[in-house]
Amino acid sequence: MEKKTASNKILWIFAIGQLGWSTLAGIISNWLVFFFQPSNEELLKGQTEFIPQGTFLGLTVIGLITAFGRIFDAITDPLIASKSDSLKHKLGRRIPFMRGAAVPFGVITVLMFLSPVNGTSKVNAVVLFICAMLFYLCMTAYCTPYNALIPELGRTQNNRINISTYISVTYFVGTAAAYLVPNIAGLFMESLGYAGSFRVTVAILAVFAVICMSIPAYLIDENTYADTTPSTESAAASLSSTFKNKDFRLFVASDILYWIALTLFQTGLSFYITVLMRLDAGMTFPLFAIMTFTSFVCYVPVNFLAKKLGKKKLVSFAFLFFAVTFLVTGFAGLLPIPSLVYGIMVAVLAAIPMAILGVLPQAVVADIAESDMIKTGESRQGMFYAARTFAFKLGQSAAMLLFTSIAVINRDVPFGQTGYGLGYRITAFVAAALCLMGGLVFIRYNEKSVISVIESNSEKREDN
Repeated sequence: MEKKTASNKILWIFAIGQLGWSTLAGIISNWLVFFFQPSNEELLKGQTEFIPQGTFLGLTVIGLITAFGRIFDAITDPLIASKSDSLKHKLGRRIPFMRGAAVPFGVITVLMFLSPVNGTSKVNAVVLFICAMLFYLCMTAYCTPYNALIPELGRTQNNRINISTYISVTYFVGTAAAYLVPNIAGLFMESLGYAGSFRVTVAILAVFAVICMSIPAYLIDENTYADTTPSTESAAASLSSTFKNKDFRLFVASDILYWIALTLFQTGLSFYITVLMRLDAGMTFPLFAIMTFTSFVCYVPVNFLAKKLGKKKLVSFAFLFFAVTFLVTGFAGLLPIPSLVYGIMVAVLAAIPMAILGVLPQAVVADIAESDMIKTGESRQGMFYAARTFAFKLGQSAAMLLFTSIAVINRDVPFGQTGYGLGYRITAFVAAALCLMGGLVFIRYNEKSVISVIESNSEKREDN
């Protein structure tokens, strides 16, 4: 039975789900380390150290917890993807997972910031570790089936680029909402204290996120638009077949390097602003808002150029541009430029590659997944997205270990003395080098071959 082509209205409804999960993911990515490994500036404002702050073999407690969480997340990705690909359910293969995961995902995000002991304690570290594992399990249970719907709803090249653009818009809005945490918390700071205000803010944003994630889960009829035929391959066989695709391996290799770099930058952003630029944490949102607005302005030309020039050229350019942006960030506070001006400059520079890399990689995976399905006859879109996230989450794990370990270098050096903020500065330089390497790898991706397979199959359908 021929499936309907999703309208732009359906694509926007789908994109709202990304608004929800990106808000929760942004809270953890941007504020968990900030909350549990506070800088001296935040301690002076009243924050409590809830977990031990020492290092083991150069690794911090929060770094180990977040890294293990990402590794656990990566391991569960192909398992959830296989279950989703092979699911037989009247609602389809993806929607049942999305409905079941939305509420637990929001609840566990709030629990991440609730330490049972009001002070430094190993008990808090153990509780945080357990919550981290549950958080990443819930995120996988929602996001892997969600992402698998991208190539199924975007059945044409135009639709595929459109859906990637729409979810990129909602991703940025969700991430921007996450950056509002200190601004909203400031409203409750006087009555609830530092930690209490953060917790209430996270709870408010979590309710908003759950509502957003539920919208596509309950308003989209998967059977109308997507192929719901279950895959017959086992998880191990499906994952192995997926990585046999050479173009996918090249994409994943570049993606790992990109996500290590981006995670270093995202985790460090609040520290670059408060420590290197000496601005208040509340400036994180205005600067991110500038970056987001500038990215939105770039979305229309990115959408147009991707259809005219192809995705490969734009993505390769974005890698190089991001490397330059990270390099500029590393010099924050060293050049005779006012801090606010410097912050705006970094935000504008980052906006251009973020617009490109926020839109096109998802479409690249969709292209590869469809091309592979045409050649092999096996419908396993979920596994392609799971394999991608499996790889980049390992990269994010490495990034969290890198950041939290490098960040402690010269952490206690007072402002104005030689070496102040050195650890945070190094993380930006490392991100620049990794992003450049990622671009060099992606250049080898054979986009022409992948697209030709898809176009040939479309022509055969039209002839029939």
